[in-house]
Amino acid sequence: MGMFGALWGVTGVSLLLGGAVLRLWQMAAEAFHSDFYWYHWVSLICMVLFMSYAEGYKGFQQGFSPRVAARARYLRSFPNLPRTLLAPFFCMGYFHATKRRMTVSISLTLGIIFLVLAVRLLPQPWRGIVDAGVVVGLVWGLVTLLLYSFQALTAKEFRHSPEVPNTKDF
Repeated sequence: MGMFGALWGVTGVSLLLGGAVLRLWQMAAEAFHSDFYWYHWVSLICMVLFMSYAEGYKGFQQGFSPRVAARARYLRSFPNLPRTLLAPFFCMGYFHATKRRMTVSISLTLGIIFLVLAVRLLPQPWRGIVDAGVVVGLVWGLVTLLLYSFQALTAKEFRHSPEVPNTKDF
């Protein structure tokens, strides 16, 4: 049950990220049907560079991806029925996590929902420019998630914390 839960957790999070990439890619590609002026190209380059660093490197590679992988590893070692059934949510830190982790996970999710709704209001090509940057960050995140997860589930040791409470069962 432990390995099944770990794989379900990583797969569920990967499907969430992959689905977002596919949806946003279409919006980003649609922007190129608009007239692009020099300032659109500069904005696109800046957005892609910024989101590569802020979302891809800092957000995913340095935070989210290793934590999800560590939580999948924890789930493999300490499975129970609720954590296994809800493995993607467990891996993202929505429950059986430190109070700080749960607060940050829920706050980030609410912030992302708000930003998604706000970006939807932008006209093209601006919406596509923002979405292109997000797609780059999400792809970076998906790749690092898969790499960290492989490492966490196959290596003898994994140096990242799953940020779980001190108690074994929640």
